[in-house]
Amino acid sequence: MKLETIIATRPKKTVYRDGDVVIKLFNEDYSKSDILNEALNQARVEETGLAIPKILEITKIDGKWAIISEYVEGPTLEQLMEQNPDKLDEYMDLFVTLQTEIHNKKAPLLTKLLDKMNRKISQADIDHATKYDLHTILEGMHKHDKVLHGDFNPSNIIMAPDGQAYILDWAHATQGNASADAARTYLVFNLAGKADLADKYLDLFCAKSGINRRYVQRWLPIVAASQSVKAIPEEKELLTKWINVFDYE
Repeated sequence: MKLETIIATRPKKTVYRDGDVVIKLFNEDYSKSDILNEALNQARVEETGLAIPKILEITKIDGKWAIISEYVEGPTLEQLMEQNPDKLDEYMDLFVTLQTEIHNKKAPLLTKLLDKMNRKISQADIDHATKYDLHTILEGMHKHDKVLHGDFNPSNIIMAPDGQAYILDWAHATQGNASADAARTYLVFNLAGKADLADKYLDLFCAKSGINRRYVQRWLPIVAASQSVKAIPEEKELLTKWINVFDYE
């Protein structure tokens, strides 16, 4: 397997292409359990019938863990949005349609969102009173079992030459409430400095799903607390503002 053509770099991992396969190579200090969980998530989502690159192998290369998957040719939806601003509405409609298709699937063995968010809130560097409020809000949310991507954004969608959209990166997949997934996507747009796009996205998501905007917004402090655990300095100010508990009802 040749590690020559880099197609993406992420903290503690590098993604290579070798012919018809993609090699996601993790640093030596990356958690083995997290790597295996990511592969397991992807395998479970494969079984739902969603269009995603299939896992081919989990192996070690030069002492480092690697996940080998199918390579899908094509630009990301993010690249298309940037290259064709006149088609933004068309692309955003596709983006939200894909997310609602994900939410229509079930994968009973995925980690429950409620468990993950409770754990993340406990790990967050915030005061105990705020943690208590966030745990309380979380417990009051409706319990669903929909497949959630966990990091759904246009850079994780590949548009193949035949027009088929493939959804990448299932490391954060869980099962739970679709509004939490929407709140996470809204947060991602804002963290990228795309507030206008975030609002356009949320308006369209709520229109297509029939979910009230205020209900999605109730998840914002929770997903912000979860994101804060990564301790990315440039995100701290925005996340701190959103972690404050607001009553949107």
